[in-house]
Parts: sequence; structure tokens; C-alpha cells
Amino acid sequence: MNKFMKSLSLWVLIILGAWLLASGLKDKSATKNISYSTFKDLIKSGKVTKAVVKADVISGEFDDNGVIVRYKATLMNDPNLISELEAYNVPEYRAETNKSWVSNVLWYFGPVVLLAFLWFFMIKQMNSSGKSAMMFGKTKAKPEVDNNVTFNDVAGCDEEKEELKEIIAFLKDPQKFQKVGGKIPKGVLLSGAPGTGKTLLAKAVAGEASVPFFSSSGSEFVEMFVGVGASRVRDLFDKGRKNAPCLLFIDEIDAVGRHRFAGIGGGHDEREQTLNQILVEMDGFNTTEGVILIAATNRPDVLDPALTRPGRFDRQVTVYPPDLKGREEIIKVHTKKIKLEDDLDLSIIARRTPGFVGADLANLCNEAALLAARYDKKRVSMVELEEAIERVIAGPEKKSRIMSEKEKKMIAYHESGHAVVAKILDHSDPVHKVSIVPRGPALGYTLQLPREDKYLTTKKHLLSQLAILLGGRAAEEIFCQEETTGAQNDLSRATSIASKMVCEFGMSESLGKITYRKDDSEIFLGRDISKDRQFSNETLDKIDEEIRRIVDEAFQVAKKVLIDAKSKIEKLVVLLIEKESISGEELDSIIQTSQENK
Repeated sequence: MNKFMKSLSLWVLIILGAWLLASGLKDKSATKNISYSTFKDLIKSGKVTKAVVKADVISGEFDDNGVIVRYKATLMNDPNLISELEAYNVPEYRAETNKSWVSNVLWYFGPVVLLAFLWFFMIKQMNSSGKSAMMFGKTKAKPEVDNNVTFNDVAGCDEEKEELKEIIAFLKDPQKFQKVGGKIPKGVLLSGAPGTGKTLLAKAVAGEASVPFFSSSGSEFVEMFVGVGASRVRDLFDKGRKNAPCLLFIDEIDAVGRHRFAGIGGGHDEREQTLNQILVEMDGFNTTEGVILIAATNRPDVLDPALTRPGRFDRQVTVYPPDLKGREEIIKVHTKKIKLEDDLDLSIIARRTPGFVGADLANLCNEAALLAARYDKKRVSMVELEEAIERVIAGPEKKSRIMSEKEKKMIAYHESGHAVVAKILDHSDPVHKVSIVPRGPALGYTLQLPREDKYLTTKKHLLSQLAILLGGRAAEEIFCQEETTGAQNDLSRATSIASKMVCEFGMSESLGKITYRKDDSEIFLGRDISKDRQFSNETLDKIDEEIRRIVDEAFQVAKKVLIDAKSKIEKLVVLLIEKESISGEELDSIIQTSQENK
């Protein structure tokens, strides 16, 4: 407030001084006050050259022996004034109204105020521009001092938390490691699939250690101006040293840490300059300062080797998708603030969500809560959680989509083909639900959920998966006598699986245990672009033939299964058209009943 008053007082003095100066510049002594009678005599003598008549005063100019004198006289009630001015040939005369006080203020002070405002605005712009220019090379990262995230908020990654506990212990008590002569890692690189909780882990480390947490993104260092990225890197590490002990976190570091000399931008690319500065800074600070750098990325394969070598990112922690136990713990964390039914078993939800990462499970819990609120329920039940799983996997239902009875029946045959093949073939995952209700881009879907988490896939399982994917097209040919576009996604996935079996997994007897596909990341990074292919055109033809053979054999397997199970398919189609969705238990009942009747 005192600063504002001082500034206001200064501007008042400036404006007042300017007004006094403007007033002093006026030559008031040049105006001569005369009586009205003298004014009349001057008219009659022909000396008046100008007369301006106002409400109570008359002013103008007269000629005094060759000298022009300005005059002012009090106006009297004289109705003959105008006629006398005309009779004695006064060159210029007119009448004016008196200006209001507002007009006078604007007349005297307006230009001064306008000039003062323009001057103030220009000075302010110059100061702000200078400040912005100085701040342009500064990092946008600010310390999160009130970070309340701890390891209690992170579930499903116990091994990863164990790897990071040493960092927490060092930040709390650096002397403990220095006495033994050990050095804490300078940097920790967290890698893993999107949504596995890398950023949350970094926040939890800072929260557990109760130290400032500087968070920034790799893209924040890349600007259109050269040198800004390197400047911001320097500023980030300077802030870290001033606030030690602290934790620096760079998310999506692959934005600036990509492999150098990739053929794009040469050695003067802005990203490379930023990366070089990161490398220099990580070499320049030692761990006794109490500054730890944690970075996260989804693409560790594209990072520069100089960044991932020991001495920079000494420790690399891969955050894997959670297993069954981890998913259950994550669901418990995300349902702490959600009101659940008392008899709800979260382990069932964990078993039905294989492959889900932490972000998926958080979205699932939130979707279930929103569904419960939509249905005016006070608590979330298994019904909402089951619906939320399907929404996350396949998208929301589209019951408003109107289909003809013929299309509905064809979709029912298509989905029945998937479900029956999956149920009868060995080495396939159990069918959880079959539906002909459009959901997302799909007109219908067959939901399979594995009994347990799998880390390896066998050749028999892949062949069963191919037959299940082609079961929909096989059912169309057998029962509808025509093919539809509904099998587009199935054919794409089947071709991809067969291609990987031949080219990557070495599961082809005719082509042998050889990989025929190069790593895509090499071309992405610009390396080995000119390298010749490792196989001939004849081999390419054999690869195409082998992929087609595997797909055709799987299709024949699916057709044989469906021909043998015609009665089951017909019953399933009738039930699907009636109910639109059936559970895995209802499918089991149809299959068992048909087998008993047979």
C-alpha cells in the first residue's frame, strides 16, 4: 500500500508541475482589460480588427498604431452592438458560448494526462519486456513444498519402491552413506508403459523424504529460440543446488534425450544442445550436494547411450504393469473415497482386469462411481464395476443405434462363432460375456478374460487365438452364406499374430528359427537406413505363403468346430437376439445342455 501511495503522489506532482508549466507559458500580460466605453470608441475609430462576443465578456484584438493588442472587456446589455460592428466594418466578429468546467479541465489537463499515460505505458512495457527477456531462459519448474504423496498412495509396484528407498534414505541422511564411502546414484531413470505410475513414484519419493520437488517436462526445454533449452537446464540444476536437498524430476525425457546424430538437424539441433547441457550438468554436480535427478520415459530404447550410462542415470527402474495382487491393491487405493457395497469383493475385479495399468484402474473406479450416481445409487456395486470394465475395454454402449433384424441376426451369428470356438478349443481363455449391443466402434463383442496373469504365450495358444478371431467370419459363411465387413478388425489382428509367429517368434517349420523383421526403432532413429535387407525376395514370398497357410489352417479349424456345433450356435443366436447380452455361465449352460442331448 505504501508503495502504491508513493507512486500515486509522484504522478500527481508530475501532472501538477506540467500544468503549472503550461499555464506559465501563456503570455497573460498581452491581454489588456478595457472598459466597455473604451471598446465602443475603438469601434468608432476603426481600430478593432477582431471581436468575440461571449455571455458576459467580449474579447478580441485592435490596432494601436501598427501594434496588435489583445483586449478583454465586460459585456454590457447593448442591442446595437452587432449593427455597430457591421457599420464600422470590423473585419472579424463572432459569438461563442462559455465552455463548461469539464471542457476547461480537458482543455488544460487532457494533453498533459495523455502524454503522462503514454510515457508511463512505454516505461512499463520496456521494463516488462526486459523482465520477460531475462525470464525466458529460466525454467518453469517450481518447488512443490507441500507434497503429500507418499508410498502409501502408490500400490502394485513393491519391487520398484524397494529400489527407490535408498534414494529416500540418502535425502533424509546423506552422512549415513558418506561415512561408509558409498555414493548414491546421481540419477534414476523410470521407464515403463504409459499409466504405470512413474510420475506418481517420483512424487512419492519426494514426499517420503520431505524435500522440495521440482517437476518439469522434457518438452518445456525445447523452444523456437536457440539456446533456451540449455539455459533452462542450467537454471533447473542451479535451483536444485540452492534448495538442496531436493528432487529434480523430468517427465518424458525422450523429448530431449533422443539418440544424437539421427540424421535430422545435424549436430546443431536445439534438442541436441539441450541434451548436451543435461549431460554436462549431471557430470558437474556430485551426490554430496543432496540433489537427485529422476527422469521418466515410455521409450527407453530411443534414449542416447551417453544419457543412460553409469555416472549419469546410474539406476534404471522399469515399472511393469501390476500383477493380480498389485491390481487389487491399486483398486483399494482408488476406492478409498468411493462408497462401496459392504459385501463387494475387489479381488474379483482384479482377476477380471488383466493387463490393466494403474491409470486404467483409476479410470475404472471413477467410471463405476459415475455410473452409480447416474443410477441414483448411494453405493457402488459389482454391477457398476462390471459395466465400468467393459466401458474401459470396449467403450460405452450405443443402444440408440438402430439396426435391422437381418443385421442383428448376422451380428449374433458372428459373435456366436467367436464364443463357441473359444469355448470348445483348448488353450483358450474363458469367455466372460457375449453381446450384440454396439459398444464403441464394435457392433458386438466377445469378452475373454484369462484365469491368471501370463508372461509367456505358447504356440498352441496363438493358434487357438487365430481360430477364435476367424470364428466370426466362419460363422458368416456357414450360417449366413455371405461375408460382411464386420470381420475387418478380426482379420487384421489374425494377420498380425500370424506375421509375428513367422517373422519374430520363429514358429514356422518351413522358415526355421530365424527373425525376419528388423527393429523399427533403427529407422525411427535414423540409423542403419542404408543397410541392405538380410533376406531375399524369394524369402519374402515364402513369408507371405507361410502367413497365409497359418491363417487358412486356423480358419478351417474354426469352420470344423462350428459345423460340429450347429445346434449350439442356433440356440446361442436365439438367446442373444432375445437378451442381447449373455454371461459366460449362460454360455457354459448352452454348451453342456447340447452335449448332454447329443
